Amino acid sequence: MIFAALASKFTQYDFIQSDIITGVFIYYFIGLVVSRFGSLVIEPFLKWISFLKFADYADFVSTSKKDEKLEILSEVNNTYRTLCSLFVLLLLLKLYELMEAKFSWLREWSNITLIFLLFFMFLFSYRKQTSYITRRIEANK
Repeated sequence: MIFAALASKFTQYDFIQSDIITGVFIYYFIGLVVSRFGSLVIEPFLKWISFLKFADYADFVSTSKKDEKLEILSEVNNTYRTLCSLFVLLLLLKLYELMEAKFSWLREWSNITLIFLLFFMFLFSYRKQTSYITRRIEANK
C-alpha cells in the first residue's frame, strides 16, 4: 500500500484501487514484488559492495534453535531491506516515467517488458528459495 500511495503521489502511475477486495490482492502482489526485488537485487548489491556481511547459513540455523529472538531480528532485518527496495523501485519508476516521455516506443512495449521482468524475478526467487531449503536440510544433517 505504501508503494502504491507514494507512486501515485510522485509519478503519473496510479495504483490506488477503489475496490477494497481488488486492492487487497493488488497491494499484496506489489508488496511481494517489492520484497523479492530487495532479496534478489538490493541484498546481493549491498553484499557485493561490502556494506553487508552475512553469517554462515549453518551457523544461522544452529543459532536460531538456541536463540528464539534471532528469527524476529531476521524478520525485522528483512523489513528494512524491503523498505530500501521500495524506495529504489520508486526511483526506478520515476526514471522509467521520464524515459517513457523521451522514448514513446517504451510505452508500446511496457506490458510485455513488465511480464518478462516479473517472470524472471519470480523464477530467480524460486531458485533462491529452493537453495535456502537445500542449505537448511544440509545444515540439519
